Amino acid sequence: MTGKRSLRVQVADQSLHWLEDGETYRISPCSTAARGVGERRGSEQTPRGRHVIRACIGAGCAAGSVFVGRRPTGELWTPQLAAQYPERDWILTRILWLSGLQPGFNRLHEVDSMRRYIYIHATPPTEPMGVPRSHGCIRLHDGELLALFDWVRPGCEVEIVAP
Repeated sequence: MTGKRSLRVQVADQSLHWLEDGETYRISPCSTAARGVGERRGSEQTPRGRHVIRACIGAGCAAGSVFVGRRPTGELWTPQLAAQYPERDWILTRILWLSGLQPGFNRLHEVDSMRRYIYIHATPPTEPMGVPRSHGCIRLHDGELLALFDWVRPGCEVEIVAP
């Protein structure tokens, strides 16, 4: 497949759709925010609307690599590490950093998805998919994120839709 690639996150059924020329290529279960949808900084909600992948971070890192501040820590996630740091919101494996495309809605000022550090990233295998549990980001398990990371590029459009 070599057409225009884009993504659509459907919050209602917690799914991420991989689109090629507007047609569904693949569907991955995902997990969006536990607090629902919303665009405001500090809300811990998943922002809606049109976005673009601003950066693809983590190429070459091992599956399960732990990221803090978009940088690998050198740690690999294990249940033992999770027990040692139960307060961490685990950002693992790769990061697809999103930037809003709609000024005043999900871009600029108090509603800026990029400045809110909204990502598509991996989460521990112990976290369920299909259940809203994140702090605003879109979570996937390692295998799905690794495949997605290879499929997209910076500039890929991402639409996050909610009823």
